Amino acid sequence: MKCSSIPWEHLIHSLMICSFRGTVPQGLVLELGETVQILEKCEGKYFFLLQGIFPANYIHLKKAIVSNRGQYETVVPLEDSVVTEVTATLQEWAVLWKQLYVVRTVDLFYKLRHVMNELIDLRRQLLSGHLTQDQVREVKRHLTVRLDWGNEHLGLDLVPRKDFEVVDSDQISVSDLYKMVRNLWEMPLSFHFGRERRGKMCSLLLHIFLLRTKRTLFSLYLYQINCGAKHYFTCMPCIYRHVIFRSEKMNIFDFFAGLIISLQLLRGDMEQIRRENPMIFNRGVSVTRKLGFPDVIMPGDIRNDLYLTLEKGDFERGGKSVQKNIEVTMYVLYADGEILKDCISLGSGEPSRSAYHSFVLYHNNSPRWGEIIKLPIPIDRFRGSHLRFEFRHCSTKDKGEKKLFGFAFTPLMRDDGTTLSDDIHELYVYKCDENSTFNNHALYLGLPCCKEDYNGCPNIPSSLIFQRSTKETFSVSTQLSSTKLTQNVDLLALLKWKAYPDRVMDILGRLRHVSGEEIVKFLQDILDTLFVVLDDNTEKYGLLVFQSLVFIINLLRDSKYFHFRPVMDTYIQKHFAGALAYKELIRCLKWYMDRSAELVRQDHIQEAMRALEYLFKFIVQSRILYSRATCGMEEEQFRSSIQELFQSIRFVLSLDSRSSETLIFTQAALLNSFPAIFDELLQMFTVQEVAEFVRGTLGSMPSTVHIGQSMDVVKLQSIARTVDSRLFSFPESRRILLPVVLHHIHLHLRQQKELLICSGILSSIFSIIKTSSLEGDVVEEVEMMVESLLDVLLQTLLTIMSKSQSQEAVRGQRCLNEIVSHFGQQGEYVSCLLSLLRQMSDTHFQHLLDNFQSKDELKEFLLKIFCVFRNLMKMSVFPRDWMVMRLLTSNLAVLFINQPSLQLESATPAKRKKILDNTLHMSVLQGFPIFSVTNNKGEHKIHFIPGMIGPFLGVTLVPQPEVRNIMIPIFHDMMDWEQRKNGNFKQVEAELIDKLDSLVSEGKGDENYRELFTSSAVFPSPNSLLEKIEQETWRETGISFVTSVTRLMERLLDYRDCMKGDETENKKIGCTVNLMNFYKSEINKEEMYIRYIHKLCDMHLQAENYTEAAFTLLLYCELLQWEDRPLREFLHYPSQSEWQRKEGLCRKIIHYFNKGKSWEFGIPLCRELAIQYESLYDYQSLSWIRKMEATYYDNIMEQQRLEPEFFRVGFYGRKFPFFLRNKEYVCRGHDYERLEAFQQRMLSEFPQAIAMQHPNHPDDSILQCDAQYLQIYAVTPIPDNIDVLQMDRVPDRIKSFYRVNNIRKFRYDRPFHKGPKDKENEFKSLWIERTTLTLTHSLPGISRWFEVERRELVEVSPLENAIQVVENKNQELRTLISQYQHKQMHGNINLLSMCLNGVIDAAVNGGIARYQEAFFDKDYITKHPGDAEKITQLKELMQEQVHVLGVGLAVHEKFVHPEMRPLHKKLIDQFQMMRSSLYHVNGSQTFAVHSPLLGTVKSLGIPRCNLDHYHNQTKGYLSVITLLSSVFSTIASNSKAFSSTLRSEHLVRMARNNSTRILKCGLSLSKQMRSAEVTGASFCSLPFLRVWT
Repeated sequence: MKCSSIPWEHLIHSLMICSFRGTVPQGLVLELGETVQILEKCEGKYFFLLQGIFPANYIHLKKAIVSNRGQYETVVPLEDSVVTEVTATLQEWAVLWKQLYVVRTVDLFYKLRHVMNELIDLRRQLLSGHLTQDQVREVKRHLTVRLDWGNEHLGLDLVPRKDFEVVDSDQISVSDLYKMVRNLWEMPLSFHFGRERRGKMCSLLLHIFLLRTKRTLFSLYLYQINCGAKHYFTCMPCIYRHVIFRSEKMNIFDFFAGLIISLQLLRGDMEQIRRENPMIFNRGVSVTRKLGFPDVIMPGDIRNDLYLTLEKGDFERGGKSVQKNIEVTMYVLYADGEILKDCISLGSGEPSRSAYHSFVLYHNNSPRWGEIIKLPIPIDRFRGSHLRFEFRHCSTKDKGEKKLFGFAFTPLMRDDGTTLSDDIHELYVYKCDENSTFNNHALYLGLPCCKEDYNGCPNIPSSLIFQRSTKETFSVSTQLSSTKLTQNVDLLALLKWKAYPDRVMDILGRLRHVSGEEIVKFLQDILDTLFVVLDDNTEKYGLLVFQSLVFIINLLRDSKYFHFRPVMDTYIQKHFAGALAYKELIRCLKWYMDRSAELVRQDHIQEAMRALEYLFKFIVQSRILYSRATCGMEEEQFRSSIQELFQSIRFVLSLDSRSSETLIFTQAALLNSFPAIFDELLQMFTVQEVAEFVRGTLGSMPSTVHIGQSMDVVKLQSIARTVDSRLFSFPESRRILLPVVLHHIHLHLRQQKELLICSGILSSIFSIIKTSSLEGDVVEEVEMMVESLLDVLLQTLLTIMSKSQSQEAVRGQRCLNEIVSHFGQQGEYVSCLLSLLRQMSDTHFQHLLDNFQSKDELKEFLLKIFCVFRNLMKMSVFPRDWMVMRLLTSNLAVLFINQPSLQLESATPAKRKKILDNTLHMSVLQGFPIFSVTNNKGEHKIHFIPGMIGPFLGVTLVPQPEVRNIMIPIFHDMMDWEQRKNGNFKQVEAELIDKLDSLVSEGKGDENYRELFTSSAVFPSPNSLLEKIEQETWRETGISFVTSVTRLMERLLDYRDCMKGDETENKKIGCTVNLMNFYKSEINKEEMYIRYIHKLCDMHLQAENYTEAAFTLLLYCELLQWEDRPLREFLHYPSQSEWQRKEGLCRKIIHYFNKGKSWEFGIPLCRELAIQYESLYDYQSLSWIRKMEATYYDNIMEQQRLEPEFFRVGFYGRKFPFFLRNKEYVCRGHDYERLEAFQQRMLSEFPQAIAMQHPNHPDDSILQCDAQYLQIYAVTPIPDNIDVLQMDRVPDRIKSFYRVNNIRKFRYDRPFHKGPKDKENEFKSLWIERTTLTLTHSLPGISRWFEVERRELVEVSPLENAIQVVENKNQELRTLISQYQHKQMHGNINLLSMCLNGVIDAAVNGGIARYQEAFFDKDYITKHPGDAEKITQLKELMQEQVHVLGVGLAVHEKFVHPEMRPLHKKLIDQFQMMRSSLYHVNGSQTFAVHSPLLGTVKSLGIPRCNLDHYHNQTKGYLSVITLLSSVFSTIASNSKAFSSTLRSEHLVRMARNNSTRILKCGLSLSKQMRSAEVTGASFCSLPFLRVWT
């Protein structure tokens, strides 16, 4: 066999594409989607890390790289990280997705399935390699959104990303990582498919074509629309015009019926659209510009469009009987009367024309057109041009005849040079006809065109050829979209300032009154004009131009015009030409700052401060232009002026503003704008020079934090923007600026002021330093931060944590914003501390220690840092799903290895792998210092007891054998040292048990944790704890202790598994009972025992098992005495006396017994309380408890209670929990729960279990198998209190309770045939295997089920079985008859009917007749002489059954409904047959029992005919002789008082006196006795016997 090894540098990473079960020798079991690492290839199979083989064609190979080679190495495939993450996430989700189905979380199940399918599809697209870069980014965005959504809804950890890829926590600062995680946590995760994000600019391509011919009519391209807004497109004029002017014939109604519009959204600007979609523009697509201006007008964008809308007209009939058909024709004419060519556009894609013709409305003198026409008139032809509208009537007779009857006109520009305003213009209509000529346009241009124009020229001669029609009007509206023409007079005056040299100062002053829309439209022209004016006369106009410039700059700060800032930037870079402007701008700016201390009103100064950014941009660009033109002349003067300007800035900031609110606003405005000038200064100065400017400025600010809260905020915001600026990213400037920045932060942290802003600044600093540390040396900067910040940072964290702990109790009631704020402030500073500590090297730590002047200072510092570390380990600084931040926090101290974030019991497989890959090797490394420290303490180890037992035990929770092996000797040393000092190790034992219970109850520990102290096989080491103890002199107590702790661990881990999973209440209760009994009986830990009593009680209450809850709480009550011994506060009990606590418990237990309808159990407690109250003369409480007791007696007699059924359950197999494994229990069922329902409930609680179909005891193969088997069948309770059940006068309601309560023994009968089965009568060979189960405790008790303590098995013979069957049926009949006689069951007699019919009909069809055939046969009596007594007993029971049936039929006759009379008659007839058959089969043998009495009757001389007469009168009762025999024998056996009366001599003497009377009396007696037998009445009270006595 030929094998080839694969070198490490060419390591191959492979993915399973098919599951492999490993059925071959050395086969490796692998599942679909798992990854394997291949080391060797051998004849078509691959070896995986020398652990197994698998077929080569079962995998897909991928190249991979290995990081952190060695024991904790990580293999990363060489593919897109997003693809890798999606693959791993889908594998993790698959397990959780199936669990959602199991727990029936249906909605999330289907949503997650949908998202998983989308992820698979998007992943496929990403792997295809056919996407553009923009498409790849979009697909990754969709992938990450869905990944985050799924992780959130499944409760998984947040994944911080940068550019869609998971960030490496080692490559970024902890502060940046914290911001990423927090932003992800606060951001609502939702996604909508097929929607564009609101606010993006897109382009729209519109096609309109005919449905029938499928031919495109025209295409329309709409440029730059907002995808998030609604769009309405009016296509009617275009469609109408297309139909009118196209030569083809079509039905317009058919056209509209088949209109289809297809839309396509295209992203980007026009140039990008043309470049990326060239095919679209090859199809004759028209580009339509926005009606009005776009959001931004860049310099160089020239546009001059006038949009005119024909609104409406009102015309006269003109002497006609019908209204006119009016058509409007429009022309654009120049000043000389020439019609401008191609200046009218009807729509995009249509050729321009010289005239416009409106559509015609039939017979309508008041048409409403609403047509929009674009007039692209050249700018040089705009002045002097006008519009003329001609109105014609179109004849309906002659299609070509159109008669001119009027016209209207309007100039496009006013006399003052402004264009037609954007408004509706109502134009005058002038009369004319076809003979009128418009060659001389001056004839009508001198006329007013509208009302406003009329007011300007009131004296109009009446001799003109055109007369105005006063009753006719025509309205149009206009909208100008022009970057060169304005409608504002003041703006026009500014642009043409040279025409008004005397008004320049006034014109500059009126610029503030121009609307912002007009200014931004003409921004370039205005700025050009201002700087031309400045160059014209600097001294005269300098300050006004400066003010105008400040006004325009501040206008762009308004949110309405903020998007025009790029226009300003473009202007400064490409179009600004004021090379001399910088001098005047610096002078004016300095002048404003120098006067800030003098003026009271400083509005204009504050405006200048706010415009500081763009003022410096103009200054710098102006200087660049000047230097370029003069080859760098006057450089020193410029630098000097800048330095003087900065001196003025420092002067403003150094002023005391506490007494001047106006000055505060000025300083705030300056500080807000100051960081924005750094980039401009860097164009003219070196980095160090600019840093010195900034340091001096920041240093001039007052150091105190008491200058006012608002000013503090502004100051820190300015520092924050300085840190975020490009200037701070340079190492040389950072070394200059960092001291002053840290100085201000230190002051605020010391005073605990503005903590959130300070944390933001620190986060930015740490982020920059982390980035710089990857490229260069940052030792000096870190040293500065350690000296300035570490101590105050620790103090700040301690303060924040103390506040957080005080608010911990009410955190659950706080809203989300408060929780975010809680995590925000604390998390910010924790991330800052982590960032600083991660940047510190050994040198920094050594310098830190060397700087302490005394041991006290060092001690104080160490106490601070240890307190912070302790709080970080204990407090929930970050939410549970912030795994990456919790892991980083865990790296702070040695207690890292005991962190909850490293306990993997509840982690998903993917999360477990990630933690193991990243951190657990650090746990091992940090475990050795713990062992080293403890080992070197010598005799001082005794001080570790008991305080360090809990932390050391927590360390063993880390699922690493190396860590656990390190910690085991420590426990041995502790036990040994305490044994030496005290002679025992009780403290270690007590603390270890308490901490084990606490840790495991919190869900910690894995399966191997069971054998922590006993086995060295699970944790390979030279010696386990048990082996070490066996070598000591105190080994007996030590081994006993380890054994007990190990058994406790088994129960605790079972308890943990039940509590943390979705287990049923029965499982949890059973596990808790098991653990509670262990604490009581084996290790005698009373406090732990009481704790679990209350846990068990709470579980019972939650499951509404009130009786069991009462019995559970009774365990604690029995531990207390009626004494006044004080008890400490415990659990939820306050500090009180033992008597008070026991009283409260008794009352609560009585209440629970009442809710569980177990009043008999509550009555003894009532009596116990009554005795206590009576001894204390507390008559009020005594009265209350006696009334309670009386109420319970009433409830027993009046309220109906159901008798529960009992079921035996066997748990077989090693897969069951420890407390159930291979044990059998008897369970008390719920109300109305039968065997089938109970079986279904148990199988649902144990879904992996297999139901056994036979009642036989399982063999060892089932007991030792790795599976679960359930064996369930019903059992019959065996009451202990037989006396109550045999007492005749006890009501059945009371008997019913004792039949099913206080039961410890249960019976189960299994019928079988011994020997050959008798086919004719199976009762002859039918034996019963009777199993009696004895429980550890009686039911009900502290649980609804108890373990079987002992089982006994006996065999019951066929005859004994028959006796029991008949006896049980007799008892059932008597009980039912008694209930009807005492009217306990009203109305419905169906139950009695069914019972009687079942017995009588069974007797007729076999029943007791089969018993007679089987056991009264002579052969049977001969063969079984020892059964004579049992045969006699069976006969008596049969006779008794006939008695009871007779009484039952009498009761049935009394209550039966008339419609059921036929059934009653049938029962009477069958009963006669039953009785006759019984007499016939038994014959004389039946009377042999009573032969003495028969002789006595014969001696009375009673004729046989009389006997027959009375026999017939009984109608179904026994014969009189048999009746009397039964009665007298019963009386004789039950009443000694009448023994003398019943002597035969006395009876004979009485009978001879009246033989007939004795029969009558006998008949009466038979009725009374039968009634007494059924009802349980006393025989002494019978009227017959009272007469006789």
